[in-house]
Amino acid sequence: MKKLLRKPGFWIDLLGLAVLGAAWALWYRGQKGVSGPAFAASLVTVVLFALVCLRFVPVWMRAWSGRPAEPGGGGDEPPKMGLRIFALLLGLDITLLLLAWGVWRFAGEEGSFREYLNFWRCLDSGQYLDIVRGWYPSEGEMDSLVRLVFLPGYPVLVRLVYFILGDDLISGLIVSGLAFAGAGTALYRLLRLDLPHGDALRGIKYLCLLPGVFFFAAPMSDGLFLLLCALCLYLVRKKRWALGCLCGGAAAFTRSLGLSLLIPLIFLLAEEALRERDRLDAGERFRRIALRAVSLLLVPAGFGVYCWINFRVSGDPFQFMEYQSEHWHQHLGWFFNTAAYQMDYAVNDFVEKPQVFLGLWLPNLLFSFGSLTLMFCASKKLRPGYTAWFIGYYAVAYGATWLLSGPRYLIALIPVPLAMALVTQKKTADILLTVCCGFLAVLYFIAFILRWQVW
Repeated sequence: MKKLLRKPGFWIDLLGLAVLGAAWALWYRGQKGVSGPAFAASLVTVVLFALVCLRFVPVWMRAWSGRPAEPGGGGDEPPKMGLRIFALLLGLDITLLLLAWGVWRFAGEEGSFREYLNFWRCLDSGQYLDIVRGWYPSEGEMDSLVRLVFLPGYPVLVRLVYFILGDDLISGLIVSGLAFAGAGTALYRLLRLDLPHGDALRGIKYLCLLPGVFFFAAPMSDGLFLLLCALCLYLVRKKRWALGCLCGGAAAFTRSLGLSLLIPLIFLLAEEALRERDRLDAGERFRRIALRAVSLLLVPAGFGVYCWINFRVSGDPFQFMEYQSEHWHQHLGWFFNTAAYQMDYAVNDFVEKPQVFLGLWLPNLLFSFGSLTLMFCASKKLRPGYTAWFIGYYAVAYGATWLLSGPRYLIALIPVPLAMALVTQKKTADILLTVCCGFLAVLYFIAFILRWQVW
């Protein structure tokens, strides 16, 4: 017992569990009434989240107690693999657009292919394309003013293509397709720093099989965000800190969750410092750490530019928060509260609104429970910075009140396909997860085309 009490990991676990348990207890006490299913959903979420954290702590402690291992991907790979992956994912993007057209026509819709493409203005695409055409208005109807909630990284890039083509929708589809293809290529290169070719390629396979992969084809920021995150981590891992953090800043300029990149970057900074403590003298180590730490500031700087745009448009650098609260009833909350109310809505809509149940609440709950279970299984094999990234990202993304887009947020998180690749190193597990993901991906895609409240 005395030996256990001397371990820092024990106290970190104890403190973390105490804080998490107290937060859940205070939340439960503050509720006027919690149904049985909602209580169960919130409790299961808390337990799964705690288990992920408990598995993460000893891996983190071991990594920082000595010199972290050098990257260990290595091995041969087929020639021009990056180009092959780029072409494959671009082909998948085009295939998704054509398949959606087929389902659209099969569902009884009529019209030309060009008329069908207007279907892709659904979800948040319409808001992004409005920004492409008219930027952020400073006055007018509230439905126009709330565009300010959508970050400018993606529409700025689409706007460049729009100036050439003169068609906002086609420009958005092109940028999304190229960004998704580039994201797959960059992600493969990132995974190869730690994994052999087969495992890295399996990670790309699961990226393509994730239920909701069609979001990457839509004119929205998902593919670009994934690309920028992968480039950020890859470049930093290759010791190009300034350029990598610049990509991280672009990710934060594209989506507010890009700020979460600071978590794996800080872990990488610490790992580099530990590796170099016996190789370099104190002065050189300090100089390198200082330069890398300064580079990290580029990530929040990207989000700072977005806040500056808020100020120029509305006079308030945080106006987007007010619009989120007023228009979407959304602010930061507890992820277990999200599980509770989503379960209540799922139970209520199961009979009365089965399409909403199947398209909205069930996928959100499955992604929540499934991602936590996945990370619990993979956390011993993941770099601790990736697990820490998932923990912070999940807590914020699923902590948003009135959450509708949980699956969208999680498919753009790099540790998810990476964890799927790591837990399927045995052929049987790979086959089972491939079949399961493929089946769910097809069903979710159909629900999206039929507009069963898939957001």
